[in-house]
Amino acid sequence: MNLRTLTQADDEDMLDSLTVGRRVRQLRTDRGLTLDDLGAALGRAASQVSVIENGKRELKLSELQKLARIFDVSVDDLLNSEPPSRRAALEIALERAQRGPLYSSLALPDLPVRKTLSDEAIETVLGLHDELQRLHRERAATPEEARRANTELRRMMRKQNNYFPELETTARELLDAVGHAGGPLSQRVASDLASHLGFSLHYVPDLPGSTRSVTDLRNGRIYLPVAQAESTDPRSTLLQALAGHVLGIREPANYAEFLHQRVETNYLAAALMVPEKTAVEFLTAAKAQRELSVEDLRDAFAVPYETAAHRFTNLATEHLGVPVHFLKVHEGGTISKAYENDNAAFPTDALGSIEGQTVCRNWSARKVFDVEDRFSPYHQYTDKPGGTYWCTSRIQSNHRGDFSVSLGTPFASAKWFRGRDTTNRATSTCPDDECCRSAPENLSERWAKHSIPSARLNSSLLAAMPTGMYPGVDSTEVFEFLETHSPNS
Repeated sequence: MNLRTLTQADDEDMLDSLTVGRRVRQLRTDRGLTLDDLGAALGRAASQVSVIENGKRELKLSELQKLARIFDVSVDDLLNSEPPSRRAALEIALERAQRGPLYSSLALPDLPVRKTLSDEAIETVLGLHDELQRLHRERAATPEEARRANTELRRMMRKQNNYFPELETTARELLDAVGHAGGPLSQRVASDLASHLGFSLHYVPDLPGSTRSVTDLRNGRIYLPVAQAESTDPRSTLLQALAGHVLGIREPANYAEFLHQRVETNYLAAALMVPEKTAVEFLTAAKAQRELSVEDLRDAFAVPYETAAHRFTNLATEHLGVPVHFLKVHEGGTISKAYENDNAAFPTDALGSIEGQTVCRNWSARKVFDVEDRFSPYHQYTDKPGGTYWCTSRIQSNHRGDFSVSLGTPFASAKWFRGRDTTNRATSTCPDDECCRSAPENLSERWAKHSIPSARLNSSLLAAMPTGMYPGVDSTEVFEFLETHSPNS
């Protein structure tokens, strides 16, 4: 049994002892008995009875049976996990808080639970204790915890080749329910899905700025923005909202659960826009012709390039036997999203996290920014420490800047892709600093001691993870919005 399990077990035992002790006290006072009276009936000193009532000693079965006879109740009645009264519940909570590690760390004196201590005073102390616990949890939910959770999630996705069969089944059942036979999913069919699931759509100009959509479960409404950015597919926003409802998404308990929810809702939305059956048929035919292309998948299903690239990673290994890697990289060189099951050596931090790391200047994900032709895809072979990889990259722009979206595969699988005949070739020895992280020696000698650059530091790197119902969402803003738009208000 590990330390965490032992701690949980201790907490449960303490809670049982406290509850039983308060129940004994309640039964004793209800029957008009003093501590001496009950001690005499038990054959114990009054001080020992007090220890029992204060939950500081567990009772043996024989003692429980004797107490049950004295009070004319069953042993099960004594072991009832519900506190005998609201006052008892408060006292138990206070005792438990004082015995916990947080209270001990404050080096405060014990607060005796006496009759003169009012319910309001106990509630105040418990409120302060709960707030301190919340602050400790918030501090724990730093970017470090987020990176750990993201690393574990990516490991799980890699293990199953980024393929979620249960979500594919859900998508197929939903599409069958509205009679979608295949091909691009129109906005009309997306609206039909909403109706099928019991929702009406409402496009509003005042959607809370921290949200992409708001689902009103009480009134069966989904609120969407009137205007969306050119880089955003309006179907995607609606389908992600519907996916959240279908998957029963609720307030996440921690950041790891939040990330799982994001992955699953995005996956289901993409599986609705690019249905598995027709997409696999399309990709299988393209592979037979050695013409696999993200652009063709994008055009066949009328989805954004990034969605097509994501969907390719879902299906390529499972159905085509092709290992792949995916990268979304900011023009500054930092990784925004990443996935691999082909052993592409992504840069990582000490925790194994990829997001936020800088990509080698010689990879196609960086080289594509130097190409003038942004209409055509950029293809490149890159010799890396772990082998040679072929990659196709394309630039997309949004309000946060330019990003490259890249899909790659080991040299042996490049034969299935259009663009395999590219003459673009580069060599990367990263993470060796001599590759691209260190300045050329002649420039370093000339300027290293004669320059002071001022770094553009992203303040979010130093901040705790967003808090609230859902990370980054202003719950007050959302609730006020719903109150304004509710048909019953």
